[in-house]
Amino acid sequence: MPQGKVIAVEGINCWRRVHTGRAAFLVDAKAYFEALVAAARQARQSILIAGWDIDSRLELKPDRPESHDPARLGEFLNNLVSERNDLHIYILTWDFAMIYLFEREFMPLFKLNWRTRSRIHVRFDGNHPLGASHHQKIVVVDDSVAFSGGFDLTARRWDTPEHRSEDPYRIDPWGAPYHPFHDVQIMVEGEAAACLGEIFRERWRRATGRSIPAAAPADRWPPGVRPDIDNVQAAIARTFPKWGNYPEVREVERLFIDMLSSARKSIYIENQYFTSSLIGNILAGRLRAENGPEIVMIVPARCSGWLEQNTMGIYRDQLLRMLRKADISGRLRVYSPALPGLEIHSKVLIVDDELLRIGSANMSNRSMGLDTECDLMIEAGGESRVREAIVLFRRRLIGEHLGTDAGEVAAAEEAEGSLVGAVESIRRKSGKIRELEPENEDRGSAICDEVICDPEKPMNADYVLARMLPEEVKDRRGTRPLSLVALLAALGALAAVWHWSPLGEWIRPEVISSLIAPFRENTLIPFLVPAVYALAGLVIPITILIISTVLIFDPLYAFFYSLIGCLSSASLSYGIGQTLGRDLIRRIAGKRANRVSRHIVRHGFFAVILLRVTAIAPFTVINLIAGASRIRFRDYFLGTLIGEVPGVFALTLFGDRLGAAIRYPNPQSLLLLAGIVLLFLSGSYWLTRHIARKEI
Repeated sequence: MPQGKVIAVEGINCWRRVHTGRAAFLVDAKAYFEALVAAARQARQSILIAGWDIDSRLELKPDRPESHDPARLGEFLNNLVSERNDLHIYILTWDFAMIYLFEREFMPLFKLNWRTRSRIHVRFDGNHPLGASHHQKIVVVDDSVAFSGGFDLTARRWDTPEHRSEDPYRIDPWGAPYHPFHDVQIMVEGEAAACLGEIFRERWRRATGRSIPAAAPADRWPPGVRPDIDNVQAAIARTFPKWGNYPEVREVERLFIDMLSSARKSIYIENQYFTSSLIGNILAGRLRAENGPEIVMIVPARCSGWLEQNTMGIYRDQLLRMLRKADISGRLRVYSPALPGLEIHSKVLIVDDELLRIGSANMSNRSMGLDTECDLMIEAGGESRVREAIVLFRRRLIGEHLGTDAGEVAAAEEAEGSLVGAVESIRRKSGKIRELEPENEDRGSAICDEVICDPEKPMNADYVLARMLPEEVKDRRGTRPLSLVALLAALGALAAVWHWSPLGEWIRPEVISSLIAPFRENTLIPFLVPAVYALAGLVIPITILIISTVLIFDPLYAFFYSLIGCLSSASLSYGIGQTLGRDLIRRIAGKRANRVSRHIVRHGFFAVILLRVTAIAPFTVINLIAGASRIRFRDYFLGTLIGEVPGVFALTLFGDRLGAAIRYPNPQSLLLLAGIVLLFLSGSYWLTRHIARKEI
């Protein structure tokens, strides 16, 4: 790269190019959390926190019990506002999908609204397209100092650069140890911090309709934190999906393209995901080029969980195989930690030791155009002092992964004359990282299409159907008839996952029924079944509980037990919804809850019946919304009773055949299952259209 070349251009690949008096590169949560606490301690006007997740139980300094600050995040923030009468704290967290319910703090709004002072303002942000998330991780103190990068203020993040296999301080809020965790955050001040505050304020305005006043500039740099560089320009790049009247913003994607395309000597990458075909193709082109750059990537050994490994993991393997074929000169190395379980969560890109990028954006399709993201880039622009700071930071990161320091990495680079050679020479001695090989190519395809599991832009229902259905069954005259086919296909896929994947071992009706079976002859069973339904129905689909009951009891008993159980579960979650209130339920369930709530209030008893029969929303969600809507319990209970009878009766009547089709799939049982499903979906489809015409 020629000296003095400028990559960041406002309005093209970044939103702003702004000045920061000081900048610090905070590696791993111990450094980040301590800097954050020190900065927040100086706040006088406002603290703005945006994240994918937040957990009030987060231990900020678990290795320093002697600290005078409260140990947990929620207590720390409460303490701050109690000490400063003019301080306001604003927390904006993603209105998360229910799939993450068990990975997060239960009902964080309980902890952060009901247990905090009035000057701590917490909101769930659901202003995004279907399937998207708010992925920015930003903290701004008095618009004067700000943090951005890969860290959320949530559970299972704290760790040290040593990443010990066992650390007594690495304990989650549930009291269990967790795996080592690596991430990076950047801290900036002045104009750069004020701009990050502006991003937060715009999101807050979109989410709440209210504005937050800007804070007066001040020196809030935390004492004791040594800056890595000072007096430098920083470019801010964002991703925002098109949503309502708000335009699409793809600065993150454009900046990736321009940075990688400019590389001449070296590319260093740390990233949680590598699934973007766009980035993969650019890297492949750089590898094919004569005298192209060396590429060193540090990524996780495996994606977390069975589902991610069989989607994002397979997409990554496909790209790695492509890069291996393109690497005609041996300039590529892809590594993962040798330490089992060490999670690489950072999002760092360094090009030619001239461009340094730290942010929230993964190298995935969804980070390019679907999720909200925020990245910061510093470019040397020919200044040797800036380049030296970038080189030192890269060597620190590589040294951490290799179990050594920046000095040894520098000596190895000088001796080997190349980045790849230096890493290889130390790696062979330390054994801290190992080359990542794509898994067996015969492993098969992912469980869903890449454009469905890792989309780069918002998708409507027609587009999803077009991707999911084979050409021979597409009906170009309209998508409504295809919806029925798509639902059948989805049920078939679910049955396959249920039968052949590890998921089936945990949610099979047989497993649940085996837990209940010992109580079959118990005289207390009429009381035990409703209690089980009431509690388990909050987290387990009601259909699973009904099928389990059918497998345990004779049909007549199964019908009555299931019906009583459904009513018990509905009554409990109705009470919870009534307690939580409409505003909180709307934030949890999303805007769709507003429409359902209006229908329930307008049509009462009849709306509940139709919602039960058509099942256009999950059982527990309807219960919560009904309770929050304050419909009379008598109308709600009778509507639920009448609406649930057909479904419970059908599952009871055909329970044995349904169980047989799932346990022992054969053409006859599957055909019967398809017939039953088609019959009830047809009825549901007719009722749904009837409801739509009447706006119920």
